[in-house]
Amino acid sequence: MTRLEALFHHCASLLVGGTGLLYAWMLFFSRPADEFSIWNHPWQGDVHDLHLLTAPLLVISVGMVWKGHAGARLRSRNPKHRGSGVSLLLSFLPMVFSGYLLQVTVEERWRSIWLWVHLITSGMWLAAYAVHWILKYVGKANEVTPPSAPNP
Repeated sequence: MTRLEALFHHCASLLVGGTGLLYAWMLFFSRPADEFSIWNHPWQGDVHDLHLLTAPLLVISVGMVWKGHAGARLRSRNPKHRGSGVSLLLSFLPMVFSGYLLQVTVEERWRSIWLWVHLITSGMWLAAYAVHWILKYVGKANEVTPPSAPNP
């Protein structure tokens, strides 16, 4: 996986995760100033739209990660960071499909089910992503580099 692909993946994850967290906060914790408003926050509709528009970037970036990183790591015998990586993979498909189904389902009972599936799997994705990223940099900090040979 190239640095550009990794940067694209991190940016897509940050955009989708950030807009998702912001939208969830507006949906569940914010209260409307006007009692007749359909939105809890004036920016709620815009944040929702931004979340939906950036989500395909994450789907594309996960495909790139699978091709350039995850597939090879699963086939290798190196178990380094495998737990968090597998958690990312297992939470990804339910997160994506529940997000899609949440947009197209009309019946309230199913919308509620897809909402909770999306919230739970998105939380799992964000937690696993953070752990996977932290483990990568903690592992780099703990690596011992051999001393360089002195110049003659």
